[in-house]
Amino acid sequence: MNFHNTLKFAQEKDQQDSLKEFRNEFIFTSDNSGNPQLYFCGNSLGLQPKNAKNALENELTDWAKWGVEGHFHGRKPWFHYHKFLTDYSAEVVGAKPIEVVVMNQLTVNLHLLMASFYQPSKQRYKIIMEAGAFPSDMYAVESQVRFHGYNYDDAVIELKPRDGEHTLRTEDILQSIEDHKDEIALVFFSGVQYYTGQLFDIQKITQKAHEIGAFAGFDLAHAAGNAEMKLHDWGVDFAAWCSYKYLNSGPGNVSGVFIHEKHSTNPNTFRLSGWWGYREDKRFLMQRGYQPEPGAAGWQMSNAPVFGMAVHLSSLELFHKAGIHNLRNKSIELTNFLEYVLQQVQIENPKLKFEIITPNNPNERGAQLSLLVLENGKNIFDHLTNNQIITDWREPNVIRIAPTPMYNSFEDVFKLGEVLSKY
Repeated sequence: MNFHNTLKFAQEKDQQDSLKEFRNEFIFTSDNSGNPQLYFCGNSLGLQPKNAKNALENELTDWAKWGVEGHFHGRKPWFHYHKFLTDYSAEVVGAKPIEVVVMNQLTVNLHLLMASFYQPSKQRYKIIMEAGAFPSDMYAVESQVRFHGYNYDDAVIELKPRDGEHTLRTEDILQSIEDHKDEIALVFFSGVQYYTGQLFDIQKITQKAHEIGAFAGFDLAHAAGNAEMKLHDWGVDFAAWCSYKYLNSGPGNVSGVFIHEKHSTNPNTFRLSGWWGYREDKRFLMQRGYQPEPGAAGWQMSNAPVFGMAVHLSSLELFHKAGIHNLRNKSIELTNFLEYVLQQVQIENPKLKFEIITPNNPNERGAQLSLLVLENGKNIFDHLTNNQIITDWREPNVIRIAPTPMYNSFEDVFKLGEVLSKY
């Protein structure tokens, strides 16, 4: 559509926004003097839902009232607390409920999943992934291949963009998989690349991995609650994501896991097992011999961290009401508007020298634009911060801006551009 970099246009767009009321469900940050801020950092840590405090207090009250009996007699019994999050989590990632469970934290879950799906053989032992992945992914993969006795430089194939480009082309990813088709055991990518904001083609990557006989797994930390996905239909083998970025569930909070039902309902699928993944109807018999709960729940290790899950549930309820499809539609338009505004202010202010390294195709990005700043990047970032606009700085010279559809507005984007133009 035709955009206009005016306050009037932004306010008209906000009035037409069917999701505008969800903004009122969140607490916006402020500086030390209490001045309100515009928040564009949902790709790092989402804002606090207003109902999170009440959700947490309910569990504290039940703990005080019931003690250990809260496992069975609380308003939301802790014994199966994870089940309260399952349906909503499945909606977010396009899965069947039996394929999803919320447990642990992200990197812990990635290790558990790779224990199941990285089973190298003498011929097939390599993992293919993007170069410059989020450090946790690199560290997890490195330790997994070393655990199996391999050297990282030999066992891990890192894919880099072409010279002069910032993002990977899908055809290059697929060709690299084909080139190493007899060696690859696991194709492992992020859903959205944290630095550039590139949304990978999960469906095509998965299809190609299966074509060569490999598993396909994904770290969806920057994709869950951001991009619309269909993990079940796409045949993804496994995925994990955190809950504190676009899912707005608090710092370091619990992680979600997806395991396709062809694996998760197969009791012979290897997993590192723990008590809470044992069959629920026999769990307290304390017997030898692991019998997994059917589905992804059979990968649980320990009982639910209820306080964190209570906050996560309060956020997932908002996603259920808003609908991930509706959020994605707004996200595309909001991010397109941000791109337009940034281009306009760069024309108006020659001191702003930056390149948007996030793909300009809306189908290849989520709610994020990454600005590669060619001059005075940290000064520009500080200028935004000093004017109550919270973005994210990534060394050596990238500013990440995330117009999150759940709580950001078109007027927010206009005001960010207004501040930038005055640098």
